Amino acid sequence: MNYYIAIFKSRSSAVNFSNLLRMRNIPCAIVNTPTSIKQSCGLSVKFLGDYFLAVNEIIALNPSLNFDGFYFVEDTWNGQKVRRL
Repeated sequence: MNYYIAIFKSRSSAVNFSNLLRMRNIPCAIVNTPTSIKQSCGLSVKFLGDYFLAVNEIIALNPSLNFDGFYFVEDTWNGQKVRRL
């Protein structure tokens, strides 16, 4: 299954962002950041591509979240491929 993750500089920002998404009925999950991504706090918010535009808009409206970037995660037979957007 392919999905997107939003990464943050702090754990509290990831949790706050997850709550913002849930308040807007956008399905999401707090997950461990893939080990190939070194610069984040260790928690990310996972969501499906169908919601990317809405998620991006919420990020833009909340600059205090310490957002650090979006990544696309693709599950393959050889493991995960993680690509920064």
